[in-house]
Amino acid sequence: MNPVDQWLAINAKYFPTEQVQYIRQLSLLYSISFQDPTMMLVISLFGGSLGIDRFMLGQVGLGIGKLLTCGGCGIWSIIDWFLIMDATRQSNAQKLFAVIG
Repeated sequence: MNPVDQWLAINAKYFPTEQVQYIRQLSLLYSISFQDPTMMLVISLFGGSLGIDRFMLGQVGLGIGKLLTCGGCGIWSIIDWFLIMDATRQSNAQKLFAVIG
């Protein structure tokens, strides 16, 4: 039993039934895996020309574009070295907001 379920077992009587289900959704936060921006930078340095960094962020279209153009002849890969950490943080935030609504 995860901590949210334990807390709900004790405190559910203090909340309306329809809100208990919303509180239970917080337990989904334990199952989300976030990407480390620094590790994505390292992956971008070594595999960015193949689009591996974009595939890992779930941006399949950009990953295929980088793969087919060899990272835009290297230019796109170099630009991504400066942008990938912020893109990773944005992706993590989107995952979090998708769960908490």
